[in-house]
Amino acid sequence: MGDTDGGPSMAAQSAQDDEIGTQEDGFFARIRNVFQPNTATDAAEETPRETARPANAMLGLLNLRRKRVEDVSVPKADIVAVPVTVAKDELVKVFRDSGLTRLPVYDGTLDTPIGIANLKDFALRHGFNGDSPDFDLRDMLRPLLFVPPSMPLGVLLQKMQAERIHMALVIDEYGGTDGLVTIEDLIEQVVGDIEDEHDIEEAQSWVLEQPGIYMVQARTDLEDFQAEIGLDLTAHEEIDEEEIETLGGLVTMLAGHLPARGEVIVHPIGVEFEVVDADPRRIKRLRVCLPSAAHA
Repeated sequence: MGDTDGGPSMAAQSAQDDEIGTQEDGFFARIRNVFQPNTATDAAEETPRETARPANAMLGLLNLRRKRVEDVSVPKADIVAVPVTVAKDELVKVFRDSGLTRLPVYDGTLDTPIGIANLKDFALRHGFNGDSPDFDLRDMLRPLLFVPPSMPLGVLLQKMQAERIHMALVIDEYGGTDGLVTIEDLIEQVVGDIEDEHDIEEAQSWVLEQPGIYMVQARTDLEDFQAEIGLDLTAHEEIDEEEIETLGGLVTMLAGHLPARGEVIVHPIGVEFEVVDADPRRIKRLRVCLPSAAHA
């Protein structure tokens, strides 16, 4: 009687354990496949998403294998870095203004990087207000990683974890600096954007200062801004919409050169673009005055 009563129960329990074990094996197998691709996984990736599997968090992990460093790196023009000869007060200002805790350090130009300046090292050794006549940035430098743009994100993440270095410079085929990537950039490819208090202002692509007048980041997507103002800024024979994606690119195309700070460029339909902030390499911020505001 005992054997008869207990048999089905034990069999059911065994089947349940096998099912749980299979689910766990499948879960960890998918994680391993991020770094150890196989033929079966490659075949699944070629299958349309609708038939392969539903979108879920695992698709974020697959970005570590699908994407390359060049897909997520910060362009060279946007890298905030300091020369090794920087004075203490100037270094404090760069840390404070940028909100960054790690800065690449170069000798001469950014194409000759020599290490990383860490805010924690600087604060512990010199503080922000103390007198440090012996300040020498070389004494505080930490090593940098140098990676090619074609390196898979998963490989770089493993390298960063192994060497405990959270920043890498992307090097082009000639050995020059092509971009920068941090461990946060890699993690965001899995979990989505990680915003802190310094990202709030940057996330606001434009601000309406008064009716018809906007303060706009030059990197603002052109299509998004056109939708905001209700005007087509590319519907003109002088403008090739396939060559531009940002508002700054549009203004540069209209000007025929890289505009300087204070310069005003007028669009053929009457929109005025005032360059509020720029450096020798790019436009940063623009004040956009719509025709209705210009004639008010």
